[in-house]
Amino acid sequence: MAKPSKSPEGAIEGLGEVAARRKAGPAPVHLWDAPDCGDIDMRIAADGVWHYCGSPIGRAPLVQLFASILRKDGDRYVLVTPVEKVGIRVDDAPFLAVEMQVETKDGETALTFRTNVDDVATAGAEHRLRFEPGAAEGLKPYIRIRGDLWALVKRALFYDLVALGTSERVGDDLWFGVRSGGVFFPMCPASEIEGL
Repeated sequence: MAKPSKSPEGAIEGLGEVAARRKAGPAPVHLWDAPDCGDIDMRIAADGVWHYCGSPIGRAPLVQLFASILRKDGDRYVLVTPVEKVGIRVDDAPFLAVEMQVETKDGETALTFRTNVDDVATAGAEHRLRFEPGAAEGLKPYIRIRGDLWALVKRALFYDLVALGTSERVGDDLWFGVRSGGVFFPMCPASEIEGL
């Protein structure tokens, strides 16, 4: 297990290079094959707050920098730089969708989400929506941001999604869901709409 450093800025090596690259666009973490240096005491809570050694990281630019080098390797979330890879814990999804914009053009609806780390994704073939049963709060919606990284859609936005919902045939069954980017995303069988 890697020994944690004294500050989140020094949590992993190579952050300076990543910070310099960040202005040019997303880090190419899928190309980096850095050595695995174990796990560090970093956690993304279910509410989207990043913690280091038990304390919340309050600097938004630092959280955005860490988010830009996050990827999922199998069941493990890792921060990756060109020189090392370290594991972190994620309670639910690594990101939280905090804002949604609805646009309709030529009869097509586009649902665009902004995350707590300022990633933007429009639901469609590349950025799928999925709905999973929650422990107590009914369905939990997620949107794919990049790779195998998803954002949990805030509960208030879920109610907005339900308000936009329609019923469509999927195979032989009638499903309730939302349409964005030319794709229908089923939430539940239409017969269960009352439970939403």
